[in-house]
Amino acid sequence: MKCVIVCNGYGIKKELIEEYKDEGTYLICADGGANHLIKLGILPDILIGDFDSISEDVLKFYRAEGVDVIPFPPEKDYTDSELAVNIAISKGFKDIVILGGIGSRMDHTLANINLLKKLHESGCKGTIADENNKIQLISSHTNLRKINGYKVTLLALTPKVEGITTNGLYYPLNNYTLMQGSTRGVSNEFLGNEATVSISSGLLLVIMAKD
Repeated sequence: MKCVIVCNGYGIKKELIEEYKDEGTYLICADGGANHLIKLGILPDILIGDFDSISEDVLKFYRAEGVDVIPFPPEKDYTDSELAVNIAISKGFKDIVILGGIGSRMDHTLANINLLKKLHESGCKGTIADENNKIQLISSHTNLRKINGYKVTLLALTPKVEGITTNGLYYPLNNYTLMQGSTRGVSNEFLGNEATVSISSGLLLVIMAKD
C-alpha cells in the first residue's frame, strides 16, 4: 500500500509523480502542493492544510471535482507536511513518499527530512524525493540501484551510527562508526549497477543526489 504526499517545494513535475505513483497509489496533497497538481491536471484523493498557500478558486475547483478537502486552522501544532504524514499513517500505508518536501525554506526542508524518523518509528518505509534527490532513512540495510549522475551520501541522524558496511561503492566502509556532524560519508560513487549499505545501530540517512 503506497501513499504519495505532494508538498509545495521544488521539482514537482509529472515525470516525478509518475515515477512513484503506481495504479492504485493514494495521493495526498499538502496545501501549496495543489499549485503544482492543478497545473499538471492531477487530482489528489485528499487535500489538507490551512490553505494559506492556495487560492479560494483552487479549493472550489477541487471540491467540485470530488476531492476530499480537510481544512486546518492556521494556528496549529504541526506543519501541513506532518499533517499529511499523520493521515497517511492513520490509513495504514506502509510505503510513503514525500514529493516537494525540499524547497527554499531550509526550516521546512529539515523538518520534512526529520519526518523520515517519524515514518520509520511507525513501521513505514519513507522516502523524500525531488528531481535531484532521493532520501531514505535506515536502521538495518538498503539496496541501491545506480542512476547515472547520482552520488551516494551517508549522514548520521543519531549521535552515532555503528557498523556501517558498504558493498559496490568506490569508497568502501567496513564496520565503520559515523558520528553525527561528520562529512565522512558524503559523495560516494557506484562501482557497478548496484550497491548495498548496512548498519548495526543508529539511524542513517542514505541520500542519492545529483547536481
